Amino acid sequence: MAKIKQALQAICIGLIRLYQLLISPLLGPRCRFVPTCSEYAIEAIRTHGVIKGIALAARRISKCHPGHPGGFDPVPEKNSQKNTKKETH
Repeated sequence: MAKIKQALQAICIGLIRLYQLLISPLLGPRCRFVPTCSEYAIEAIRTHGVIKGIALAARRISKCHPGHPGGFDPVPEKNSQKNTKKETH
């Protein structure tokens, strides 16, 4: 089972690398974020696996548009959970 997961991960990352080499240069620099959306996707897949990594990457890509300010947006750590409670002072 681990070999299948590794193979799927390698295929997904390979497809993203192909995009980076063949398509991205034609489009020019458009990403509003650091790391770029394609680098974020690779890191998310390596950190969280294919399914969650693709979900994180899709969410990130959906934010990459002229109406969003962009900026630094790293892949969350594997065991981190966003704090959903608002802190009151």
